[in-house]
Amino acid sequence: MARFAKYQIVSIIVDSGLIPIFYQKDLEVSKKIVQACVDGGSGIVEFTNRGDLAYEVFVGLAKWCADNVPQVALGVGSVIDSGTAALYINSGANFIVSPVVNAEVAKICNRRQVAYLPGCGTVSEISFAEELGAELIKIFPGGEMGGPKFIKSVLGPMPWVKIVPTGGVDTTWESVSAWIQAGAVSLGMGSKLISKDLVAAGNYNGIRKKVEDCLGWVKKARNTALPCS
Repeated sequence: MARFAKYQIVSIIVDSGLIPIFYQKDLEVSKKIVQACVDGGSGIVEFTNRGDLAYEVFVGLAKWCADNVPQVALGVGSVIDSGTAALYINSGANFIVSPVVNAEVAKICNRRQVAYLPGCGTVSEISFAEELGAELIKIFPGGEMGGPKFIKSVLGPMPWVKIVPTGGVDTTWESVSAWIQAGAVSLGMGSKLISKDLVAAGNYNGIRKKVEDCLGWVKKARNTALPCS
């Protein structure tokens, strides 16, 4: 059962402006990654559903988070069907993220009052996702869908959409500020934030620093006037 209500997840994601995303088959390494994100200031982390028995790692991680960092909302990504969504919700997922829009996944999440972030690539998909009850819209793959310009264009006729781009967001001030100032409410960041090299080297302080930097850039970008076009 989710420890955080749907409205709390939406608030955490919007307020922080960053969702660290990772997959790791080793539970102990996963714990250290989450702790590094927490130490960097993040209150939310997304575990990617990837590979056989990934949910077993997630179950152990969810238990660890509840006992050691209860302030952190742990969710799961790469969920494309209702069965997988139900499995993770019953395993303690506080939110569900998908690369696609799936009405059955939305139904499962709505029934359990769990936040659902469907992946969209067109205005029609965004509108459909909102009809299904999605309050946050994942744009994926963000870079390939047009980058910050795509978000700005969508928000022209649909200024109410809360967009969370994933894919194509770099760990630099230039990238973070461009997405945020285009109108993104939060940024999903995976391998460029929690890189394989840092994990392989056990450099969790490096992960902490990247999370800290990106959160700082989000805050700065929100307080910086948009450049003249």
